[in-house]
Amino acid sequence: MEAPDLILLDPHEMQVRSLLTQGAGSERSAYMLFGIADIEADPWTEAQRRRLVSHQFETVEDDDLVSASARHVTWQTDKFMRLLNKAKTASLVPALVHTHPEGKARFSDQDDRNEAEFTRTALLKGVPELLSIVIAGDGNIAARIWIQKDKFVDIDRILHSGPRLRISGLEGAPEAFLDRQIRLFGDQASLQVSGFRCGIAGGGATGSALLPLLLRLGVKEAVQFEKDIVDETNLNRLHGARRADVNEKRLKTSIHTRTVEESGLGMTLVTVEAWAGDPATWDALKACDVVFCCTDDHVGRLFLNRFARFYGIPIIDVGLAVQRRSHTVYDLFARVSTLVPGHPCLLCGGYIDPRKAREEALKRDDPDAYQRLKDEAYVLGEGNPSPAVVTFTTEAATMAVNEWLTGITGFAGQDGMVPTRMRRFHARDERRPFIEPRRDCLCCAQLETLGRADMRPFLDMVS
Repeated sequence: MEAPDLILLDPHEMQVRSLLTQGAGSERSAYMLFGIADIEADPWTEAQRRRLVSHQFETVEDDDLVSASARHVTWQTDKFMRLLNKAKTASLVPALVHTHPEGKARFSDQDDRNEAEFTRTALLKGVPELLSIVIAGDGNIAARIWIQKDKFVDIDRILHSGPRLRISGLEGAPEAFLDRQIRLFGDQASLQVSGFRCGIAGGGATGSALLPLLLRLGVKEAVQFEKDIVDETNLNRLHGARRADVNEKRLKTSIHTRTVEESGLGMTLVTVEAWAGDPATWDALKACDVVFCCTDDHVGRLFLNRFARFYGIPIIDVGLAVQRRSHTVYDLFARVSTLVPGHPCLLCGGYIDPRKAREEALKRDDPDAYQRLKDEAYVLGEGNPSPAVVTFTTEAATMAVNEWLTGITGFAGQDGMVPTRMRRFHARDERRPFIEPRRDCLCCAQLETLGRADMRPFLDMVS
């Protein structure tokens, strides 16, 4: 069995780390449940693989402890039986968590014996897998998954998902062409940047500017979702596009593939000719470590907004609003929002119009029905095309990539990414609007959806 990788969401990781202080030098334990993200065909390897996403955390209370010291912890297992029932009913993976406050992040011989017995119990209850996590006093984390009473597989790769971003288990060294970048961020941060599997939803103006930035930063694996062909009006802002591409009616994705291949910088770019949210995109999205949302439609944003919640994969959303109010007055805005645990979603910020999203989905899925409703004035319809200028779309893409970089490197502060940044080109300033999460939000106010991962229907949504 190939080992899955983990996505450890920031609120759950903080709870795991809190066990170190709760124990005051003695070992402590907890339980967790993980959602399952099964990927039928990884976009880069085409192999099946699995990711486990942290979903719930449950401390073993002091009343349940039998004994604890710096070298051991024992506790009553009534809650473990209830955990197994939850896991079986909801198709989740149960997990044991414990600390090694004076040791290292590796499993002891005693851990092997104890967890083998827990695994035997889980198998008897019809739960096929048991995850085990240990955190050491230095903060390092190790994980493995038991699939038989006498067989486990070590898990090396962990995506730590929150305002600060990190991947545990990366090996190797950054490429030589990144020398000037390494001089600023260092070897390890540059290795982190290269190790992220990046998705780009949209290959238009912003997406075409964002892809070469990732390429020059050393990203090795990327996937781009786009369905349109290039036309005459794209030439003012679509990076990499040529007039011959218009004449030949090339797909935008083919232009971006050419850009990557001609660079010779070692990126593997996979393109998916579908809009983000189409079932053809689900596997590739689940395989990403971060997704940049560069679409200008509400239906794609609504989907990715919910996807971030279920899978814990950071979404960095880019929005532009540019218009000319008079001969001398302009409104020119760029917005970057980061969808990670603890940040308000796009619905809370008012950046998605659900009605427009429904209409866009109808237009894609059933154009005739959309036209009938439009004729009857039941849909808003389209206005004139929005203005677009390459300098503004490119700067918006740079804002998004830099926000991701501060999540990895902390160059803009150790708190990492902020929820929303708004740049006003016409006023030459930048703001960080405070957005209060809505208590009735159908996305981020539902605790049961955080890290829930795979379920039917997908994202618990009915078309």
